[in-house]
Order: sequence, then structure tokens, then C-alpha cells
Amino acid sequence: MDSLLNDQRPPVFCPGCSHERITHTLDKALQKMGRGGNQVVIVSDIGCSGLFDTFFHTHAFHGLHGRALTYATGLKMAQPDLTVVVTMGDGGQGIGGAHLLAACRRNLNLTLLILNNFNFGMTGGQFSATTPTAAQVGSGFLNQLERPLNICQVARSAGAPYVACYSAFQQDLADKIQRAIEFEGFSVIDIWGVCPGRYSKKNRLTPKLIDEALSEVPCQEGIVSENVRHEYSQHYQKLAKDQKPASPPLHIETTCDPPQPDRQEVLLLGSAGQRIITAGEIMCLAGLSAGLHTTQKNEYNITVLRGPSISEMILSPEEIDFTGIDDPSVIVALSQEGVERRKELFAHLDTGTTVIQVDGVQLPSTRARVRAMDLKSWGIRKNNWALAALGVLAKMNLVINLDMLKSALKVRFTGKNLEESLLLVDQIKISL
Repeated sequence: MDSLLNDQRPPVFCPGCSHERITHTLDKALQKMGRGGNQVVIVSDIGCSGLFDTFFHTHAFHGLHGRALTYATGLKMAQPDLTVVVTMGDGGQGIGGAHLLAACRRNLNLTLLILNNFNFGMTGGQFSATTPTAAQVGSGFLNQLERPLNICQVARSAGAPYVACYSAFQQDLADKIQRAIEFEGFSVIDIWGVCPGRYSKKNRLTPKLIDEALSEVPCQEGIVSENVRHEYSQHYQKLAKDQKPASPPLHIETTCDPPQPDRQEVLLLGSAGQRIITAGEIMCLAGLSAGLHTTQKNEYNITVLRGPSISEMILSPEEIDFTGIDDPSVIVALSQEGVERRKELFAHLDTGTTVIQVDGVQLPSTRARVRAMDLKSWGIRKNNWALAALGVLAKMNLVINLDMLKSALKVRFTGKNLEESLLLVDQIKISL
């Protein structure tokens, strides 16, 4: 098989850099496997190892520092027939450590080559997650404060079924990389090498010293028997095959005419437990029943059972590019908490905005038209106030009308819930 190296962009590293050896070694492994460029994708991130994707005449993806495994996962899931090889430095591995743990747990058929030269070589020789404590690096004494990471031990404990640690200068490294790529599952190879541009200027490191260090460090070589299990994508396909097919997207027929022909923006200002989010969804369904484009943007408080809950809706005959609301058509003030979260907005309102004010809620000074609404006197429970407010808007022909609202309720609810919601709307009596 011909070489997969890019003859238009030959490998260029610092003289003596082990990355160049690994580049040619990976090419040799792929040749021995008989892989063509259209069968392989090299995924990399930032740093000297991030140059690998340009040096190979294969498919390639170059992404953010530490994130290479996330892109590789998507590529492998979308194109399972591709041989996906990820190259990452010890710097990227430290930055993207959580992604390494996820890949170990997931066991997707990827091969990760960690080009470990014990420092951030490209950006100044700062310490990385694998820098020895006694090393002299470009970030002062900081590496003395941390314990260097043993990548193999981490990968093994996280569930990787194939883990190995080698020197970049081993004569049979191509065979070892080939075995890792051919393994059906996630394989990790921690390859120790030399960075002559940064690290070895201050720290003596040779191929012989790497061999001696590797002999003293407990490293896994090959299959981790206790972690061997189903490969992720094949197992996923097997389990997914028995699942019920997903329901088709909901289709809303246009059966109504909107009361206003232009874009309408609505704010529901409430608190947790008032079903603000559900009411916002119903308003959007009502808009769809009139052939309008709709958006809903929700704001949650940090906790679940306390604090404000706000929903912002836009109903428009035109496509909606921006979902922010600065000049609302309607504000429904159901709770003091919600009003406090948007209090700065009221000073900028004019008579073009209608505010529906529930009895007991205090409003900031505003020029907007305010319409009081005493839901307690109507015998409506607080958890139904948001839905009742939609009924008020519908009977005022403001943003939505009764036909639109009832159409939305029939889509959103069934059985007893539908009966109760329609009864709630019918019991609202307002004087226009």
C-alpha cells in the first residue's frame, strides 16, 4: 500500500522531535493495514500534535484544544466504516481530560495516540498534566505543586479496554499501533517522546532514559481483560433496533386567523409552580394554529421549587431571526418575583404595550396600559393563573383569540385535562 503522507505538506517538526518519528510510524501502520486515504480520518486539536491532520492525505478534522475526542466520536457514529485515529498531546489530554474519561466509559471504536512530551511545547514549555515534579519548565515551580498524571492508570480505571504505554523510539511501534487500531473498541496509547525545542533544553531526556523510566512505571500493554465489553456503536445499534420508532414531528393545521396581523411579543412573569412554561407552550401552539411562526425562550431560577419563572414568546407572520424581546406587545404580571426580574423593562414601555396585572402584584412606574385581573375572585387556583391569563388575552382578542386558544388546548391536552382547561377558559368573564 502506498504512503498516506501528504506529499504537498511533508512533516516539519523541530530537529530531533519524536513527533516526526510517530508521524512516519503511524503511516507505516496504516500501510500495513492496507488502508486508503478515503478510509481514514485523522482528528487532532491544538499543539504540535495538532499538525498531524495536515501531514496525512486522508480525511481530517482539526478542532479546539482538548476536544479532539468529541469530534472523533461524532465522526465515528456518523461514518462507522472509517478508521478514526485521534492525535493529542499531553497538553490537550490534560485540557480535555473529561472527554478522555467519557471515551473510556463509552468504548467507541476509536484509537487515541497521546504524543506525550511532558510539556506544552508549542506555547512556551509550560508544565502539563504529565510533567514530572522535578522537571524545569517554563512555568516556574507550578509543576512542583502537582502530581503528574499516569495516563494508562486513569484510562484503565475509567474503563478503556485497550491501554498501552510505549516509547516513540521503539522499533516495533508501528506493529503496536496497528494492533491498537485493529482492536474493536476504544484504544489508548500513551507514547513518550522528546521535545527538543522546549523540554529537553532544561531537562536531560533521551530514548534510553525514556526506556528506563518506562521500566519503572507500571504501564498496561494491550487488552484490559476486565474492561472488555461490547463496542459502543454496535451495541447501540442492537439496542436501538428494539426501540419503538420516534413519533413524527407534530403537525399543526392552520385553522384560525390571528387577531393582529403583525409580530407580537409576550412576556409571562410568574414564579415556580404557576405553570408558566406550559402556558408559553400553549400560546405558541395557538400561534401555529393561525399559521404564525413562533418561538419560546424560558428563564429558570437556579433551584426547582423556588424563585421566578419567566417565559418569552414571539408570534410572527414572518420568520423569526432574533428571539430577544425589548418592546413587548403584552406583559402578564402573575408574580412579584417575576416582575422584579424584569423591573428595568417597565420604565421603557409606552402605551403600545398592555400589562395584565394580577391583583396583589405591584408594578414599577410605567406608561404602558395596565389591565387589572383579580383571578382569586374568579375562584381560580394559583397554579392555573398562567392558563387563565391566556384565556383573558383570548377574550380580549389580544395576540390570540378563543379559536386559537382552544385549538392549542386540544393539541396540548387530552381527556380530563382538556375538559378542565376548556372549562377554566369558559369561566373567565371580562368586560371589554
